[in-house]
Amino acid sequence: MRPNGIITLTTDFGHTDSYVGVMKGVILNIAPEARMIDITHHIDPQNIPEATYTLHTFHRYFPVGTVHLVIVDPGVGGTRRPVALQTPEAFYVAPDNGVLTSVWRDALQRWDPEQCDMVDLTERRFWLSEVSNTFHGRDIFAPVAAHIVNGTALTEFGSRITQLTEADVVEPVNGRTGALVGRIVHVDHFGNCITNIELSHLEQSNLIQGLTVEIIGQHIPGLYRTYADGPLGELIALIGSSGRLELAIRNSNAAKRLGVGVNDNLRVWAVAHTKA
Repeated sequence: MRPNGIITLTTDFGHTDSYVGVMKGVILNIAPEARMIDITHHIDPQNIPEATYTLHTFHRYFPVGTVHLVIVDPGVGGTRRPVALQTPEAFYVAPDNGVLTSVWRDALQRWDPEQCDMVDLTERRFWLSEVSNTFHGRDIFAPVAAHIVNGTALTEFGSRITQLTEADVVEPVNGRTGALVGRIVHVDHFGNCITNIELSHLEQSNLIQGLTVEIIGQHIPGLYRTYADGPLGELIALIGSSGRLELAIRNSNAAKRLGVGVNDNLRVWAVAHTKA
């Protein structure tokens, strides 16, 4: 697989400071033809699970050969490794702190491990000449992403590794009496509460028909097809674009209405089941 010239950028840097712009400048000095796509720079600061979730939502939608640069790095300058991962579809450049958990697990499900390459980014000739202790996004990760775009083989960047650090990604669990217990993993810009319960989880637990969601004492019956199908002002449940169960309010903010956020629990059961 050859790189296609596209680099996506996902960080917790925000837009107040110069960090994102500086990284782009470094990339363009090395790979002037690179095409950069900003995914988001508003991951909550140091929030590795949110970065992991966000990467999961977009990486499959880019052309084969895209380089995904993910910088959420609370351990910058410490013992965590800088790494790069190559699958049959894409390249990933990131700190080895769990941000690549979703794509690594996805890769193991889709391909043999031999079809993927991972390296520890130890070759300093691909870094900037001066490396700070606090901005490896500029000094290590951005240059490496640019060199990948230019065609440098992954094995040139350092020694091969066989395992990545994985974040503590919580899966839904079965309750004592047949209900499925999950949690909110993301609240989007519209206030929709996106959970860790995927459609496949509901199907495997026979919870599609007669589904009821309980969260902080409120019961939300049924599974709607779209946001617009929900009555105005009422909480609804649906499967969103990420393939996960969401709680929403048509033209309003479900998270604010409920007073909930990331890591709050919910239960799902069908009419034939009692609560967990």
